[in-house]
Amino acid sequence: MLTVERWPPLREPLLVVALTGWVDAGFAGTGTMEALAAQLDGAEEFATLDLTDLLDLQQTRPTARFVSGGLRVIEWPRITLVSGRVGRDVVLLSGPEPSIRWPATAAELVDAAERLGVTQAVTVAGMPALASHRRAVPVLATATSRGLAQEIAPLRPDYSGPTGMQTVLQHALGLAGIPCIGLWAQVPQYVSGSPSPPAVRAMLGRLAELFHLDLDLSVLDSRCDAYVEKVDEGLSQRPDVGELVRRLEAETENQGEMPSADELVSEIERFLRSNPDQD
Repeated sequence: MLTVERWPPLREPLLVVALTGWVDAGFAGTGTMEALAAQLDGAEEFATLDLTDLLDLQQTRPTARFVSGGLRVIEWPRITLVSGRVGRDVVLLSGPEPSIRWPATAAELVDAAERLGVTQAVTVAGMPALASHRRAVPVLATATSRGLAQEIAPLRPDYSGPTGMQTVLQHALGLAGIPCIGLWAQVPQYVSGSPSPPAVRAMLGRLAELFHLDLDLSVLDSRCDAYVEKVDEGLSQRPDVGELVRRLEAETENQGEMPSADELVSEIERFLRSNPDQD
């Protein structure tokens, strides 16, 4: 299934994975991949995995665009692999998760990781959380082994239930002997439907810390400031919602006294959608 233009010569690369289609609050995973790609030295797309026959195309549609000469082309969904360097060799694996054949797809991607000599892997995404947009964004982790988990605290609380292809791939990499961490930015639920620069910045900081990546985090500072100001502006126009956020910030040990995050979602997300320049 994987089409490889050429295998890049890499030295113990880090594999970074973000697959859309499951939970990604604040677009933390996709935003992190975009930020990494922007700082990648010698970026080269070297392989693709065509998802045309693996997707429900009414859910994940192909896109049309115009090219030079007025010609219209169709771009079909695919997973891409891009290599480059940010202080060390990395491979960025991104795209939509397939609708079917998850085990076969995971096996194909694990084989590619082994062929590339990947020694570490990480998946990135965001999850809604009872948190304030004015506080630093926590990044919780999961791991493919108990020993690895002990090295990367804080950990994501235990979860049992439906999952995404990203977690399936994390598990498959671990079974193949490639240590893989799952990083989850904790995005305030009431703004989880809008792009969150603070979540991306927090994720990049964690990646730099764990994997010794040479990243410039300051490029996101102005966007983070603008984001907080825009949400604060929305709260100033709705004192009732602002009070709920203040109660959230003053959280007590008694979770029963916490405001319901669902009370916040519609009002603030509606404001953010009506002000797209906030990101």
